[in-house]
Amino acid sequence: MYGNENKGPVRIYQADAQWSDQVLAIRRQLAGICEQCINRTVRIQTIDGSTYEGKVIGQEGSLLFLAASDQRFLAPYASSFILPLVLFDLLAITLLI
Repeated sequence: MYGNENKGPVRIYQADAQWSDQVLAIRRQLAGICEQCINRTVRIQTIDGSTYEGKVIGQEGSLLFLAASDQRFLAPYASSFILPLVLFDLLAITLLI
């Protein structure tokens, strides 16, 4: 691959160490915030502009699990839909009363 057929694997990307440390710190911060939101109704906006509403039912690793109340995700026969959201994609979390 990439002109290196006989020399083994070729690294084509490596994250900058400072960026990597910052991402890990943000992930820890968001995990703590998400843990505090379990069983609470929230509105979440992602970096790409998508917005979701529902109840936070869990957080594991880099994922937030949202029981979506938005009809876009509900099949005609489903009572709810569990939407896994990647913590790195979250722009805003708003508690809804």
